[in-house]
Amino acid sequence: MPKKALSDLAIKRMKPPAKGQVDMFDMGYPGFALRLSYGGAKSWVYFYRMGDRQRRLTLGHYPSTSLSEAREKWRKAKEDLDLGKDPARKETSSDNFESVAREWLKRDQAHNKTVGEVTRVLEKEFLPSWRNRSIKDISRHDILLLLDAIADRGSLTMARRVGAYVHRLFRWSVSRGIIEFNPAADLPKPGREISRERVLTDDELKAVWKAAEEVGWPYGDAMRLLILTGARRGEISGLRWSEVQDDCLRLPGERTKNGEAQSVPLSKPALAIMEGLPRIAGSEFVFGREIGKGAWSQAKKTFPAKIAPWRIHDLRRTVSTGMNELGTEPHIVEAVLGHKVAGVAGVYNRAKYEEAKRTALEAWGAHVVSLAERMKPGKVVAMRGAS
Repeated sequence: MPKKALSDLAIKRMKPPAKGQVDMFDMGYPGFALRLSYGGAKSWVYFYRMGDRQRRLTLGHYPSTSLSEAREKWRKAKEDLDLGKDPARKETSSDNFESVAREWLKRDQAHNKTVGEVTRVLEKEFLPSWRNRSIKDISRHDILLLLDAIADRGSLTMARRVGAYVHRLFRWSVSRGIIEFNPAADLPKPGREISRERVLTDDELKAVWKAAEEVGWPYGDAMRLLILTGARRGEISGLRWSEVQDDCLRLPGERTKNGEAQSVPLSKPALAIMEGLPRIAGSEFVFGREIGKGAWSQAKKTFPAKIAPWRIHDLRRTVSTGMNELGTEPHIVEAVLGHKVAGVAGVYNRAKYEEAKRTALEAWGAHVVSLAERMKPGKVVAMRGAS
């Protein structure tokens, strides 16, 4: 069992083992060790005995829990042990952080579409360090250490989102009378989340369209529908035949980001693609099954490498930009994309702009077909109703 006087510098220099785990015990702190795991994870552990059983208590993860903080947790755990209490006992207090967080998920987040993602982040980022702590004891400094640790591993976007989640959780806790003030209020943001502004050029859009034609069903056809409709990836990924009605995609509220039913008129090129799709016996999905994120990523690898790095969502931004450049009024573009109208207009103007949306998407579809024709002389995408 290796021992040494631990320091921040020594910890930073420690390399993970080639396999498994190794415990580096802190000299002068009996049973207290830094566990180094294959893959680079570092966690604080306390080995102790209760009766004739050897036990281990995790005190946090480095660097979100610093050396000094871990030693202080060790002292408190040892004090409990000296009093005959099990340091690893599960707190049952109603202000235990995990208990409060679970209640917050149930009371405040259950109806949000992102509750699954929030739960995943809670379990990965919060609970390892704060699980059994009283929420009243979690300070502004604790929150900053957590966010800094996430940012230091290169995940600035995640750090900002974690900051937003923790702010909501503590704000809700104040409203419920669990804590007196929100320690996350006015917290500085750890870096700047970069807003995506990537819009494909006409040449890039042509190249993606060509690759999508070559890939074919299901991913290539799904990609072309994304280009022609401006719909979100998830809306096309899980498209059902029952949602294709009257030359439109009729998406129920539970399938849209804003929770409101959305209709997306299908242009002639989009209808031509829909009419060419096979129907899989026993499946309600247009593409045979719901297309997962991993499948999209694999399919995208077959697309042209010469195109500068792009994401699936960039297609939606390209559709928006393209329709605006074709002269579509901005509020019609917003309606096509299914965005909520902000302010008073969003309350009183309930017009769906169905005809205007169809006109806009027909113009966009014609533009995309024109690009495809210029790319492949003599080849014209079949259009419904064409003579």
